[in-house]
Amino acid sequence: MVEGLEFFVSGMIFGLAVGIFPGPLLALIFSETLKHRKKEGIKIALSPLVTELPIVFFVSLTLSNLGKYSLLIGTISLFGACYLVYLGLKNLRIRSSVFQVESAKEDVLRQGFIANLLNPNPYLFWLSIGGPKILESLDIHISATLLFILGFYTMLIGSNICVALIVEKSRSFVEGKYLLCVVRALGVVLILFALIFVRDGLKLIGMF
Repeated sequence: MVEGLEFFVSGMIFGLAVGIFPGPLLALIFSETLKHRKKEGIKIALSPLVTELPIVFFVSLTLSNLGKYSLLIGTISLFGACYLVYLGLKNLRIRSSVFQVESAKEDVLRQGFIANLLNPNPYLFWLSIGGPKILESLDIHISATLLFILGFYTMLIGSNICVALIVEKSRSFVEGKYLLCVVRALGVVLILFALIFVRDGLKLIGMF
């Protein structure tokens, strides 16, 4: 049970980090909330539930069939560590101007689906980071896997909805230093997680 909760917490941390990481989806949440109020921003925030779950299923199925190939999974974990460092450094180097976005008016849900489907980040995340974590959780129990996914999407969707609410209520928070500090702090957390992925990857390939 304790191990399952660890996966739930790690899923929450990853979900929060991904949720407020500047990208196409977050840009749409900002712009549509600023122009059409929180209802439209929340619609976009919910789009990953439709666009990402098939990715999660496909990656999990693929990696589970490769589970006996520890060298390959270890290599994927090391790739995931590199990707985490990349995301962490991007967070640390972020500037407040990134959050000032504009978008042409279109169908909001369609914008959200297209932005997420064509965004490479979900594919990279689930292949290099989320997938190996799911594989690790399956070795414990299916409940640990479900807790990881639940924690991830609770914070991913929750943080995006919170962003929409905050943008509507306080433009100064978005354009000020507070959100910037949160993003940079999460950058440090992502780099720390990268060290864990390096350790796990080296174990799988027999170098640790």
